[in-house]
Amino acid sequence: MDFVYTHTVQYYETDKMGITHHSNYIRWMEEARVDFLSKIGWDYEKMEEKGVISPVLSVTGDYKLSTTFPDKIRVRVSVREFRGVKMHLSYEMRNEEDKVVFCGTSSHAFLNPEGKPIRMKKEQPELYEVLSSLVENET
Repeated sequence: MDFVYTHTVQYYETDKMGITHHSNYIRWMEEARVDFLSKIGWDYEKMEEKGVISPVLSVTGDYKLSTTFPDKIRVRVSVREFRGVKMHLSYEMRNEEDKVVFCGTSSHAFLNPEGKPIRMKKEQPELYEVLSSLVENET
């Protein structure tokens, strides 16, 4: 199943040379992750109501091509790994010519409001099942 978020590069996201500043790609990953969670029925409001927080543990990124204002960038999000305590997401960003401009990953924990790890399978079985069903096999 594809989860795609589209971001339009804003003028303020570019530098003096008119190129998107590298830090914005990480923001777009976050925008795409929030959109992904909403699409699977687990937006942040619902997660927080259920007592789940999901902080970022790590982020990686590989820049392939530059983007500029007002490019439309499609961000494909996929669940690379999920075993209950941590989730690893992959992101592939493509421009309007369908060329890859950025590839990245992010890792997230699942904690209760006190910051303790949640045993997702036992404590949040519905979310556990949804995320488990979305893990993509690497080819």
